[in-house]
Amino acid sequence: MAIETLHTLEIIEAMENFLVRKRPEEEFRSQIDLSYVIEKQSVIIHEIRPRWDRPEEIVEIPVAKATYVMSKKMWKVFWKQGDLRWHAYTPEPLVPNIRDFVALVEQDEYYCFWG
Repeated sequence: MAIETLHTLEIIEAMENFLVRKRPEEEFRSQIDLSYVIEKQSVIIHEIRPRWDRPEEIVEIPVAKATYVMSKKMWKVFWKQGDLRWHAYTPEPLVPNIRDFVALVEQDEYYCFWG
């Protein structure tokens, strides 16, 4: 089931503000950039960069994911480990709103999202 319209507006506002704060300067965006996508009940943050062995190919690397759990009215937070699968972010697996998810990713206290 998709996220409700009200949540979608809240997500877009939080994520666009995140991009304003965190995206690199315009001159560097061909080498590294950030984006996000809303898929069903999840928000996924991506790092965009040229592929290391084929720089003409651009890749989107998933960094963090939050999935809305309607029964709990909470967001479940995930990070992608070396096995390339999503794992619950155990230091704080649930957050009450998308702004708290963005704050976790920005702070990255345990170096899970940005390495």
